[in-house]
Amino acid sequence: MGRNQTNLVQGTLDLLILKAIGDGEFHGLGIGRRVEQITRGTFKVRPGSLFPALHRMEEAGWLASFWGDSENHRRARYYRRTREGERQLGVETEQWTTISRAIASALKAN
Repeated sequence: MGRNQTNLVQGTLDLLILKAIGDGEFHGLGIGRRVEQITRGTFKVRPGSLFPALHRMEEAGWLASFWGDSENHRRARYYRRTREGERQLGVETEQWTTISRAIASALKAN
């Protein structure tokens, strides 16, 4: 793991995937690259964590997928966020905001 990379805190992977996809459509490895990009290299999602999460999130109805061609002309599964995924992004964002404020407060305490 790189010097500036950090292990994902349990429960943050779904949030980061939902945020990374935004209104676009990305194949799995593209989502991983997007997570790394939006976290400025702090989090790098390994395929062994990414693909099970994508499948679980699709089963939950948060993502929809379809087959297409990647930029190197290989067949790839693309994912997009559903309306339920939009709702879940809001829920998880609110939860993470509450948690991060509590941790910041605890770190400032004497």
